[in-house]
Amino acid sequence: MTAETILYIVIAAVISLALTLFMYGYKSKYATTLRWIFGGLRFLTLFSILVLLINPKFRSETYTIEKPKLPVLVDNSASVKELGQETNVTELIRRLKENSELNEKFELSFYTFGSDFSDTDSLSFSENNTNISKALTTANQLFKNVTSPLILITDGNQTLGNDYEFSVAAFKDAIYPVILGDSTKYTDLKIEQLNTNRYAFLKNKFPVEVILTYSGVGTVNSEFVITQGATVVHREAISFSESNNAKTLSLTLPASSVGLQKFTAQLIPLSEEKNKVNNSKQFAVEVIDQATNVLIVSEILHPDLGALKKAITTNEQRTVTLKKPTDAVSGLHDFQLIILYQPNRTFASVFQEIDRLKKNTFVISGLQTDWNFLNSIQNNYNKEVTNQTEYVSCNLNPNYGTFAVTTTGFDGFRPLQTLFGGLEITLPHEVMLEQYINGISSESAMLATMELNGKRDAIWDGEGLWKWRAESYLDHTSFQEFDDFIGKLIQYLASNKRRSRLEVNSESFYYNNSMVRINAQFFDQNYVFDARASLNIQITNTQTSVRMEFPLLLRNNFYEVDLNSLPAGEYRYTVTARDEAISRSGSFTILDFNVEQQFLNANVTKLNSIATHTNGRAFFISESNGLIETLLENDQFQPIQKSEEKVVPLIDWKYLLAFIVLVLASEWFIRKYNGLI
Repeated sequence: MTAETILYIVIAAVISLALTLFMYGYKSKYATTLRWIFGGLRFLTLFSILVLLINPKFRSETYTIEKPKLPVLVDNSASVKELGQETNVTELIRRLKENSELNEKFELSFYTFGSDFSDTDSLSFSENNTNISKALTTANQLFKNVTSPLILITDGNQTLGNDYEFSVAAFKDAIYPVILGDSTKYTDLKIEQLNTNRYAFLKNKFPVEVILTYSGVGTVNSEFVITQGATVVHREAISFSESNNAKTLSLTLPASSVGLQKFTAQLIPLSEEKNKVNNSKQFAVEVIDQATNVLIVSEILHPDLGALKKAITTNEQRTVTLKKPTDAVSGLHDFQLIILYQPNRTFASVFQEIDRLKKNTFVISGLQTDWNFLNSIQNNYNKEVTNQTEYVSCNLNPNYGTFAVTTTGFDGFRPLQTLFGGLEITLPHEVMLEQYINGISSESAMLATMELNGKRDAIWDGEGLWKWRAESYLDHTSFQEFDDFIGKLIQYLASNKRRSRLEVNSESFYYNNSMVRINAQFFDQNYVFDARASLNIQITNTQTSVRMEFPLLLRNNFYEVDLNSLPAGEYRYTVTARDEAISRSGSFTILDFNVEQQFLNANVTKLNSIATHTNGRAFFISESNGLIETLLENDQFQPIQKSEEKVVPLIDWKYLLAFIVLVLASEWFIRKYNGLI
């Protein structure tokens, strides 16, 4: 409270006393006792009201001791078990929790990581992937405003995500890796990587690229073999030495029959090898007899064209051809879908041929679209013609039910450009992306699909799709989210297959270290998506005849089941809708590949590197006593005393108001009792 405030309170007391003396001391007709009672009560009332108007502020300060945080990140992947370190890890966690000195100095918290990051200390060592980079980045975000050295218990072998050696650049506190395993180098031959296409065309050859590595002393000879069932389709002699310890093989294999073709690649192991699991790898190729051909017709050059082509051809079952309108007319019958980018009057003959052939179309409009021409050449939609431009954003329509669409994230992307005006669609249609301007719905579509008499069309009113593909990469470090969205749209538009009330989507094969998911959509008799359906999937392992049944869970506008718990093998499935005589069947294969079994020892070099870059220190699991002593003896990690000052104005003190009411009420009752009212 300041001196000025105290002066005001003194003045308020003087004024209150003066008024009280004038009212009850000067020529008062009340008895002496009542004069004192009324005078006291009136003084308290006046003084309280004046003090309330002055509103002095009271300050209080509290002090707290904040211990430095000590997050402990534990690798929960299967490679820890493969290296035989699960017991050592469990014992170290127990010792950290029970060490009283460590817990007195630090506030410990425990997290596990594999594919994802989790705030739990429950360990199973069963995760199929290791993403150390994500774990470090998440921990850094959680503790960025406090002192928090970090213990990282791992073998350092990452199978997913960005290189964690570069993820520690933003760390302000030390990282103390605890290395699981040892640095001993064993003699080992390994298939480091195998690359091939997911699809191949019948009677063609598909490429296979294999990277083989050798760790050991001296020169060794082996053989690389690819088999399909009992048939050897490729055999090649291989030799390695200490200086020549890696080889890259490029070869082609024939696609001789339609369907899923499974192969096994093997680098014949040496007798002294410790880990022979990493000498072989299964892979598969789905052989198809034709591709989906997509034609993009454009009069202009634009980055959107490149983004569309990249997104569409991510699926190797699709090919994309770019042509100008004058060159496109003669070959339209070879394509299942025609994408018309920013049409103008040069597209007149293209539209006429499309109408004659009844081809499916996807029109993308923008600033260079001639809407006068587009309104006159077709009857699916029209737009008011203006010369003004505007920036438009979008929201995904959660009720869109033509095909399954996951959350796009497009609503957070920078706006696209288009010509000002409302888009009116005259055919039966569904809006997939709703148009928004400055956060307000324009009640117009940005992206809509139409279907009439077996012909499918779509309109996307917005220019700048390449920016969205780039932003998708920045958000997810991958183009997959954007490409999958475009891929599903193209898949729907390029097909004339009649819609069924139950649509099921699955891949022909999966690797068991990746997501194994099947999704479905169910429609009522009016082909409106039914979010109240009960769908089940019955799965049978064709090799063991084991049957399992799972429910499909609702996600936005589709149902989905996660089958990651299934072991490798071949499966048949049937999806059924309860209380409906509708079902769909199919098959898929899960290929056995456990990336966590590919390692012989810990990645000591990288773990030492991140410790050095953050001024920490790496310890082997057998040196855990040294880790605890280092943390206890390090003077950089000290408790911090924090003070918190609270300023409370008197007007917030409700008891003073109650006191004023009580005093006034008391004066009234005394007056009433003495017959003065």
